[in-house]
Amino acid sequence: MPQIAQLADTYASQVFWLLIFFGFTFFVIGMGMVPKIMGTVELRDAQITGDLAAAQAARDAANAQEEAWKKRESENRAAAQAVIAEAKTKAAKDSETKLAKAQTKIDARIAEAEAEISAARTRAMAEIESVAAEAAQDIVARLAGAKVDKRSARSAVKEALAHG
Repeated sequence: MPQIAQLADTYASQVFWLLIFFGFTFFVIGMGMVPKIMGTVELRDAQITGDLAAAQAARDAANAQEEAWKKRESENRAAAQAVIAEAKTKAAKDSETKLAKAQTKIDARIAEAEAEISAARTRAMAEIESVAAEAAQDIVARLAGAKVDKRSARSAVKEALAHG
């Protein structure tokens, strides 16, 4: 085969040009492009690291603000609860005072009403006794034909009412 026989003649020349091509490629890419790419990668890594640090700082600040807000909120809630409790206590005291005053007025009216009822009962009893005494005088006069004086009729009616 003639191709194999030529191999020895062209082998040295092909290896030479292969080394020249790869050497040139190594110097162009290795010395020119790779440092620029590595610089870009390092700059990107530094920016990512800075962004992550800024994000963490922002998160820490937000957490601190949230904690401060929660603390203020709980203090405000406690203050509001205290105001509500104080208002309830004051309202309860005011209600008790008003109820006591109303109860005093009601008790006074009840006492007045009981006194009026007692007086009316006494007057009614006196009128009943006098009417009963007159009726007894009339009945005795009609049935027995005898005349009874008022004093006797009243004492008889009182005695009958006391036993009855």
